[in-house]
Amino acid sequence: MDVIDFHIHYVKKELLNPTWLNYLESINPEFFSRIEEFGQNPELVVTHLKAEGVRYAVVLPECAPATSGYVPTEEVIEYCRDQEMLIPFASINPNVHEDMTHRLEEYVRVGGVKGLKLHPSYQFFYPNEARLYPLYQKAQELRIPIIFHIGTSIFRGTRLKYCDPIYLDDVAVDFPDLKIIMAHSGRGFWYEDCFSLSRLHKNLYMDITGLPPQNLLRYFPELEKNSEKVIFGSDWPTMPTSIRSNIEAIKQLPLSEKAIESILYRNAQRILFGI
Repeated sequence: MDVIDFHIHYVKKELLNPTWLNYLESINPEFFSRIEEFGQNPELVVTHLKAEGVRYAVVLPECAPATSGYVPTEEVIEYCRDQEMLIPFASINPNVHEDMTHRLEEYVRVGGVKGLKLHPSYQFFYPNEARLYPLYQKAQELRIPIIFHIGTSIFRGTRLKYCDPIYLDDVAVDFPDLKIIMAHSGRGFWYEDCFSLSRLHKNLYMDITGLPPQNLLRYFPELEKNSEKVIFGSDWPTMPTSIRSNIEAIKQLPLSEKAIESILYRNAQRILFGI
């Protein structure tokens, strides 16, 4: 079974804040010991992902200098260039970037990015603020998805009030053709809210990044019923286990084969490639 990992990070030591780096070192010391190698050589990432059973992976930048760090979209685009299995996304910060719509269009048309990642609790904005609506309209026109960080975080300075999933209710209603993905599915506080919202809106999806696979049915008892709206992500390299072990744990859940294939591949394939 092919697997799409919808959530990995481009990691470069000098671009990340101390709390991010300290967390990475504590949770994945093996990667941290080789951080410079991985940051300079995308072939190493490709080799690692293939060994873990991944067919494609979404690579995320992060423009959140007040909390986690500043990993520029331009660096992620260059890192993924000529790497067929690495899919670059963009990061735009409404409190840093001017002319967000033009920037996004350039990233897509010139840089080849396939989606946008926003961090409300790291970048300090509510997702339903009117100033974001032109950006959402542009993403909808470009037919690219937007991932929102929706869940708790250990990074210093994070403000959780901004990533309550209820604010995506407005966005889902006002942009019905925009694919919206809730990264971490409300980790910590909002599991039920994310599940209910994804059931309510045809364009709203859950990304299970950062959630222990063995606990998924405890967080979402009716996961089978919503399997067409759930996407696998690993959060690599900020994870205590291997990507493969998470994949295998999902395969062992008491879900139908169709549901497992949807979560691990088909839903992401439809969003990224329209297949």
